[in-house]
Amino acid sequence: METLVVDHPLVAHKLTALRDVTTDSPTFRRLVDELVTLLAYEATRQVRVTELSVRTPVAPATGVRLAQPYPLVVPILRAGLGMLEGMTRLLPTAEVGFLGMIRDESTLQAQTYATRLPDDLSGRQVYVLDPMLATGGTLAAAIRFLFDRGADDVTALCLLAAPEGIAHLDEAFAGTGRPIRLVTAALDERLNEHGYIVPGLGDAGDRLYGVV
Repeated sequence: METLVVDHPLVAHKLTALRDVTTDSPTFRRLVDELVTLLAYEATRQVRVTELSVRTPVAPATGVRLAQPYPLVVPILRAGLGMLEGMTRLLPTAEVGFLGMIRDESTLQAQTYATRLPDDLSGRQVYVLDPMLATGGTLAAAIRFLFDRGADDVTALCLLAAPEGIAHLDEAFAGTGRPIRLVTAALDERLNEHGYIVPGLGDAGDRLYGVV
């Protein structure tokens, strides 16, 4: 798995504000939106394109446009929804699917409770949105689900990642030959005994939408 920690002053600035316990939900949502757009810029460097000729007011020019089938963006519910607008701002022609997964807090295993995706993802580049890569169980299950439906290229965007989560993904997909990339704003220290990222930023879903 290829891992990219985006080293940029604006990314660090916005992430610092996200971590702050005094940041309220409306501000948190806005910062996530802005931060994801910055991450998406790096995550889409390998997006597939086709060559295109256009005519400018002066002369013909050769450029590119996104290749079909268009990329598929898949937020993992519910916290991944907070990342969707920031991603589609950069990829407005992308299609959007949804994957509902929840972590069992006693076993730390991911369970799927809802899907809204094409049955056949053959030839599709997929961008998975999940704010926190903690144990890695949820993201690994999501990526496996997408590959099982035929996706051939998966990039995950996470606000934060823990070393344990990256190690889990590396182990889960070792030797598969599948192209997997992770783009994140920071690699944090570790997980605590409850499976939360340290120092982290708390529960991203609760900070985005409140405790429900």
